[in-house]
This record gives sequence, structure tokens and C-alpha cells, in this order.
Amino acid sequence: MDPFISALVLAGFAGLALPIGGVLAWIENIRDAELHKAVLSWVTSFGGGALLSAVALVLIPEGTRMLTPMEALFWLGVGGLAFYWIDKGMSRGQGSLALLFAMLLDFLPEALALGAMLSAEDGTALLLALMIFLQNVPEGFAAFRDIWRCDSPAWHVLLLFVGLAALGPLCAAVGLIWLEQQSHILDVIMVFASGGILYLLFQDIAPKVHEAGSSAPSLGAVAGFALGLAGHLLIG
Repeated sequence: MDPFISALVLAGFAGLALPIGGVLAWIENIRDAELHKAVLSWVTSFGGGALLSAVALVLIPEGTRMLTPMEALFWLGVGGLAFYWIDKGMSRGQGSLALLFAMLLDFLPEALALGAMLSAEDGTALLLALMIFLQNVPEGFAAFRDIWRCDSPAWHVLLLFVGLAALGPLCAAVGLIWLEQQSHILDVIMVFASGGILYLLFQDIAPKVHEAGSSAPSLGAVAGFALGLAGHLLIG
């Protein structure tokens, strides 16, 4: 298949997980409020573990290949500071949508990398698309609930997720056409995104999933990281 068509198809497949996760959250109908809270905490922590694995196993290792140590540290710090200011601005408005931002910081740079990879490593790109899909389902689930509880109509949120998923093929096309020859810029984007994800994970996502007397959310984070590790080992 033509690399450009492959980029659109694989990134579209990976992005489709976002609205799928949203639909699953929409139709999820657990009557017991405590059980509902426990499930949501576990899914959110699973998504957090998957995000952490994306930083540790994909974004940082891939993003630091062409950067000097000082450049890597600089852009990691800039990413963290940028999302500190974004988070502060949002907290003065309609509340935190940290998981949505962290999800996009994970998905969009990986879609760029997916496109850049397709011209030389078709098999690895296919596995990466599958792992992005598997990570995005729980992240989409938890992010949907995070937005929906702010009184947005469910179908509005799902349309938003469909629009965000459409950014994946666009990023993959940019990665294939432009960033394949601009690896330094792609590396900066990935390290910057890592700083933003790390800030949002520990500022907004991890505190939300804590439940007194329950270890399930912590085990969910381990399971999410294990998912990312499995993908890393398969790709590597």
C-alpha cells in the first residue's frame, strides 16, 4: 500500500479508539454508585499508567535520539511549565480537563512519529498503531466522563472526540511528508509533550483516582503501564 494511504489508515484506526472509548463510557450503566466510582477510578488509573508508559517507553527514548542532554532537559521543562500555565488558566474557568489534554499530548506526537516511521518500518508502524489504539480506548473513556460531568451533552462530547480523532491522520501525513526529514523538530515535539504529560499526570490525574482503603486504582496504573511495556517489547 502507498505510504501516504497507510499513514491515513493506521492513524485513523488509532484515533478511532477515542470516540469508541467515549461511546463505552456513554452506554456504561452501573446502577451502584460506589461500584461506578470504583470502575471509573480504575479505568482512569489504567489510562494514566498507559500515558506513563508512552512517556517512558516511546516519547522520551524516541525524542532524545537527536537532542543533546541540555536540549532534552530544556524542552521537557518547557512542556511541564506550558501545561502548568494552561492548567492554571483552566482552573479559573470551567474546571480541569487534564486527561483530555494528556490524551492529546500522547496521541498527536505518536501519530506524527507513526507517519515519519512508515517510509522505512511498515511492520513497526503497524504495531505502534495497534498500541496507540489500545491506549486510547481507556483514555477516551475516562476523558469522556471528565468532560461529560461538566454538563456538556454526550453527543457534543462524542462529536468533539470524532474531530480529535481526525487530527491523527493529519498528523501522520505531516510526519510522513515533512517530519521524516525534520527529525530534530519531531524529537522536540515528543519531549515537550512528555513534560506536559508528566505534569498533568501528577497534578490532576493521579489525585483523582485515589480511593481510601482500595488498591485497585494503583493496580490499574500498573496494568496500564504493562500494556505499554508489552507494545514496546513487541515493537523493539
